Amino acid sequence: MHQQTVRLTMAQALVRYLVNQYIDDDGVEVPLFAGCFAIFGHGNVTCLGEALEAAGDSLPTWRGQNEQSMAIAGIAYSKAKRRRQIMVAASSIGPGATNMITAAGAAHTNRLPLLLLAGDVFAARRPDPVLQQVEHFNDATLTVNDGFKSVSRYWDRITHPGQILNSLPQAISVMLDPATCGPAFIGLCQDVQEMAFDYPLAFFKRTVHRIPRPRPDRASIAEAAAVLSAAKRPLLLAGGGVRYSKADAEVLAFARRRGIPVAETIAGKGTVIHGDPIGLDMLGVLGSTSANAMAAQADVVLAIGTRLQDFITGSWTVFSPEAQIVAINTARFDAVKHQSLAVVGDALESIAELDSALGQWKVDGSWLEEGQRRMIEWNAMVDTYQAPDNSPIPSYAQVVGVVNRLSKPEDMVLASAGGIVGELTKGWRCKGNYKFDLEMGSSTMGYEIAGGWGAAMACADEGEVFVMLGDGSYMMMNSDIYSAVLAGHKMTIIVCDNGGYAVINRLQTGKGNKPFNNLIADCRVQEPFSVDFAAHAASMGAAVRQVEALDGLEDALNWARQQTKTTVISINVANDRWVPGDAWWDVGVPEVSERAEIRAAREQHVEARKRQRNGV
Repeated sequence: MHQQTVRLTMAQALVRYLVNQYIDDDGVEVPLFAGCFAIFGHGNVTCLGEALEAAGDSLPTWRGQNEQSMAIAGIAYSKAKRRRQIMVAASSIGPGATNMITAAGAAHTNRLPLLLLAGDVFAARRPDPVLQQVEHFNDATLTVNDGFKSVSRYWDRITHPGQILNSLPQAISVMLDPATCGPAFIGLCQDVQEMAFDYPLAFFKRTVHRIPRPRPDRASIAEAAAVLSAAKRPLLLAGGGVRYSKADAEVLAFARRRGIPVAETIAGKGTVIHGDPIGLDMLGVLGSTSANAMAAQADVVLAIGTRLQDFITGSWTVFSPEAQIVAINTARFDAVKHQSLAVVGDALESIAELDSALGQWKVDGSWLEEGQRRMIEWNAMVDTYQAPDNSPIPSYAQVVGVVNRLSKPEDMVLASAGGIVGELTKGWRCKGNYKFDLEMGSSTMGYEIAGGWGAAMACADEGEVFVMLGDGSYMMMNSDIYSAVLAGHKMTIIVCDNGGYAVINRLQTGKGNKPFNNLIADCRVQEPFSVDFAAHAASMGAAVRQVEALDGLEDALNWARQQTKTTVISINVANDRWVPGDAWWDVGVPEVSERAEIRAAREQHVEARKRQRNGV
């Protein structure tokens, strides 16, 4: 009996396959691929574009303004869906493809799924070199798409139409496996997109996927239980893995039963609702004094679903050198860092088995009480910095305080780079679980507005999406204001104008350097001036408000909530007023310099490096 087949072009078959993939999200089956962002060029418009148009609402295609930003929108969409749905970003060849590499880096760093489809050169090479082809004299197989190899979890180039039979299932398995999750890239040779092939009908059957939950090794659970049960001052660190495993309720219940205070990473912020007695807020360089103080005293750190990057560990100075780290992670690569006791498994399954192995063990109540005292002090300090004062220009902290106070549990706040991120991690009190998206894995300037579009798309039936960013990030990538207005996805963008890259100026001068090339006033310009962000956003169709002082921000936010389309609120903020932090961060400081200030900073920096945990 012959296998039934259907004759399709490779591009048609690819789209038909994607449309028939579903995912079981807590018992509800939804499309695995929720849509496609695309900018068409000669490398993808006539074939892939034809297939996408035919797909219609089964795989809706949204037109972006920049390939990087539309891929970023896909990242934010997936994050809002806790990695249960994936967006596609499709580009032509050449600069259209390379524009997406930055977004791929952000997705790779943050362990977020994204399917990237880029046009490629002709497999047959008859018309070489084609428009936008980069030629390598010593390797004819290289194209710009090879640049994705360093920032993709899965990479392939389709040079024959039958290859997608193997490639697409592999790409999906990589993106859905928590241990390997990240972007998948597939290059589509232009002539192969047009080729017809007899595809097995079975390839297009409706397939329902599930996120695997790998269980940990029993011996590692027993060892972890032995270490934790001997602890006097344990700390639980909740990372993004708790979010994506949907393990937050179980992790918090575990912490409450055992009397363990909980700190969060940037990706994990929102695990604990503000006011919970076990919460310490965020750890690290951008974290709270409460979490950092408790981390310094902890004898065991139970790190769940975190890759322990330097902003969280204070470049490995926030923990005592003697502290034992027990790392629960689906990725062995992350679980073994810094001689951690590795428990390789899903957060939900691992915490359940660890809880069972611990029996009746519980920490002395005085440890949690100390954390609660620390949080009272921290909250009082944040309140002080967020309170209105007589300053003519408000601080970031004051702006964050107003937006946070007016937010609802279903509202989301989103940011990425610049001075706003530290003020949000320190000053945003989470009212709802995981309504906090701060892309600080890659700290991608330009993520904010594009990511806001993706989040607004994902949360269309929920609350408001507040995008908070500085003037630097706005200038870098703002065109998805137009995208959101066109598509009808509403977000509220708060542009905090502080006259340049203020937070990097702070780092620069804090290490003894002269202010140089960061604030507009310190750049090589004829005459500094401010951009009219409200007028600029209005030209892209947004509803806008210019706010001159803090007392007008509340009215503007209430007005924005009543609007039905994307709104932009612009407000000037101070570039030299920050909520203080007490965790250290390792950056390069010149070993020799003519400036006494740099020599002094170098001496202090070298001394601080002595506190670093050296990996053993």
